[in-house]
Amino acid sequence: MASKATGRKLVYDFHEGNRDMKGLLGGKGANLAEMTNVGLPVPPGFTITTEACLSYLDHGTFPHGLMLEVDENLRHLEEAMGKKLGDDKDPLLVSVRSGAKFSMPGMMDTVLNLGLNDRSVQGLAKQSKDERFAWDSYRRFVQMFGKIVLDIDPERFESLLDEAKATKGEGAKDTDLGAEDLRKLTEAFKGIVRAETGEDFPQEPRRQLEKAIEAVFRSWNGARAVAYRRQNRIPDTLGTAVNVVAMVFGNRGEDSGTGVAFTRDPSTGEKSPYGDYLPNAQGEDVVAGIRNTLKLSELAQIDAKSWDELRRGMDSLEKHYRDMCDIEFTIERGKLWFLQTRVGKRTALAEWVMAYDMWNEGLISPDEGLLRLDPNRLEQLFKPVIREDQKRGEKPATRGLNASPGAAVGRVVFTADAAVEWAERGEKVILARRETTPDDYHGMIRSQGILTSAGGTNSHAAVVARGEGIPAVCGADEIRIERGVSAFSVNGTRVQEGDWVTIDGTDGTVYLGKLDLADPALAKAVTGDEQAREERIWKAFEAFMRRADEVRRLRVRANADTPEQAANARARGAEGIGLCRTEHMFLGEERVAAVRKMIFADTKEEEEEAYAALLPLQRGDFVGIFEAMDGLPVTVRLLDPPLHEFLPNHVDMAVAVALAGERGDAEAIVRDEKIPLEEAREILRKVEELHEANPMLGLRGVRLGIVKPGLYAMQVRAIVEAACDRVEAGGHPEVEIMIPLVATQEELRQMREELEPAAQEVLTRRGVDLPILWGTMIELPRASVVAGEIAEVADFFSFGTNDLTQTAWGFSRDDIGKFLAMYEERKLVSGNPFVTIDRPGVGRLMQTAVGAGKAVKPELHLGICGEHGGDPASVVFCHEILLDYVSCSPFRIETARLAAGQAALGTAEAASK
Repeated sequence: MASKATGRKLVYDFHEGNRDMKGLLGGKGANLAEMTNVGLPVPPGFTITTEACLSYLDHGTFPHGLMLEVDENLRHLEEAMGKKLGDDKDPLLVSVRSGAKFSMPGMMDTVLNLGLNDRSVQGLAKQSKDERFAWDSYRRFVQMFGKIVLDIDPERFESLLDEAKATKGEGAKDTDLGAEDLRKLTEAFKGIVRAETGEDFPQEPRRQLEKAIEAVFRSWNGARAVAYRRQNRIPDTLGTAVNVVAMVFGNRGEDSGTGVAFTRDPSTGEKSPYGDYLPNAQGEDVVAGIRNTLKLSELAQIDAKSWDELRRGMDSLEKHYRDMCDIEFTIERGKLWFLQTRVGKRTALAEWVMAYDMWNEGLISPDEGLLRLDPNRLEQLFKPVIREDQKRGEKPATRGLNASPGAAVGRVVFTADAAVEWAERGEKVILARRETTPDDYHGMIRSQGILTSAGGTNSHAAVVARGEGIPAVCGADEIRIERGVSAFSVNGTRVQEGDWVTIDGTDGTVYLGKLDLADPALAKAVTGDEQAREERIWKAFEAFMRRADEVRRLRVRANADTPEQAANARARGAEGIGLCRTEHMFLGEERVAAVRKMIFADTKEEEEEAYAALLPLQRGDFVGIFEAMDGLPVTVRLLDPPLHEFLPNHVDMAVAVALAGERGDAEAIVRDEKIPLEEAREILRKVEELHEANPMLGLRGVRLGIVKPGLYAMQVRAIVEAACDRVEAGGHPEVEIMIPLVATQEELRQMREELEPAAQEVLTRRGVDLPILWGTMIELPRASVVAGEIAEVADFFSFGTNDLTQTAWGFSRDDIGKFLAMYEERKLVSGNPFVTIDRPGVGRLMQTAVGAGKAVKPELHLGICGEHGGDPASVVFCHEILLDYVSCSPFRIETARLAAGQAALGTAEAASK
């Protein structure tokens, strides 16, 4: 049956779907259909499509015909189960669950036990012969419906539940409440609903279902779901499906239970079952951390039959999906049911280990393994750990579960809002909670680490921490979080907000105080540590990086300004330097003095004296860089920033001179530096002379070279002399000289006419034959548009996308943070354009320049040297527009290499389809 409004079905029975329908049925619905069709025991049900959700969100009402399709599929479900929804004598109960195309764990809403009311709870009690189970189910339903559908503060329900448990004694659990306790609690919960809404709790099952479907639709635009999508770059236009599934119950006694299973360890990648099991419980108990869970493997002793069936199902699903699977299951009185599966989220470490192992097992090809790796998470493999000597010398205050690997140090805070507030002040924080909820997400992602006193390895805190790469320790049950007070106690010690704590999410230890962190094994392996190179993660890393290097077309260079940076970059696989910024070589007392002498020179002779003092200093820097990059290209950018940056701040200088004059002092004090007053006045005069209203668009780059021709000539002589030194020492320098901020062909032509003779004079004098390439940064919109003209006098282009983004958007990268969040929220920008290349705008300018430049000079060499060179999405774009190389920070070299390899494989894969 199709909707008249859309002409398409809005509801699909599980038998009608498959895993390829994620866009329409959501990941959960598509995978429930897939498990049904491969013969696993799945409770019957149906899925309402994402199209229905989007229609509801657009118009505020259900699409025409939706509830007719729901009713028809509900009848089929009732026939399959032999029960009717909410029947007084033998009620069918259902769950109503969200499920988007991309997994968003805990970010949207679920309602369980729907169909219970004051009459059907009696029928459930009679049929199950378990009055406690019936009232526990009804209590849970009223609580969940009140929170999710009616938007009642969940603390209203939780406080009453805590009071009820307290009557059973200290440390009592919800399982200690009897049938009569739960009946009274349910009545109290219904009283909360009446007080908060002015209406009785809804008793008509179909009305309950309709309102629950609406609530799940609305949860797509809930604050936590929106924040999660923004953080993980999931489009807002997808919507969520709604799955209506026959309830099976894990809270029917000790022969029942619920759990979450991974076919491999999502933290380490080890090929062994991993997860949590909770006897006599429903699914939300595992996720919410209300009770501490058992290890999944303990199910083998509790219920060997169900354990064997679960293992067979896990093996079947992993082979079917050819990936690690995350499975939710329930056991009802010895009967195993599969409630959900999906390709499981995993840590960055596990991601590499699993891909490597599955490749070696023959489950996937090496290229499939490479494409499964997330280059945005590669840096997590280089995360710090607690220094070994401190690990041995310090006794942990307590231990919890190793929920997400990595060590973190920070000041403890107790609310998500506090985490944000402290982080915005520049503090590193550890968020400590009894357990987290989706409402804590905004604070979790601003924290260095997460610590909870309850919950298992698949609690909300653990899942979010692993997904975001945040170290976490969960279920540290010796910690007592004090309600209403920003403090916790552990084994007799009280810890208050702002105190330092250290956590190790790899082994679950918690330390009071601030411990020192050290580099992880992979970082050591990259620098040649032989012991670290025996680790499996290194073997996986080495194998996949080798494959990425084999298939990628893009070369990867580094932005490096010192010999040490250059050596580090080369060790990480850099194939040259794409940006060596010479302004960083002018720092230091002796160099600043020489630069100031050049700035204050009144005659050509004084200026030449300053250049003569600077030349040997610059030459020494370049010798070290050419040595570190011997045999590889080094692109040196001539001085770019305006000269006033080498002088004291205008305001500081003016204030210091004025104060010294008023007091009659002989010296002006500028930021603790004492300067003779007359000299200070002369400096102030020069600062005022050089002052610009908008210095980033003022006298800088090529304009500086034109106004101060001796400056660039000195730099070129220093570069070429250093190259000659390396040649005479047996080296093989490859020199590329880049002139910044060019907007016209004539600027570059005139500079080359002035500078090439200076370079040739050095080569002739030293008797060295060395080819030198001359090029420019394309970092202005005008340069992009007239790139064909500029290419006539250039050997290469390098896109300076930092300034190109600033000048294309009119955004300051230093100030965009003041309004970026609002722009993203209102969808005025899709993301930070200084992080990922803005394809429609800046990207179009780059494509224009590439096309025009290559048309004039096919051999023109093209690269990028802005910060975008290390952003995986931007690397893919650079591959697509046929740049020759990207250049990035030394610490992002591996990320760029991996992204470039994936870009090549992705292009080949697309071409083959």
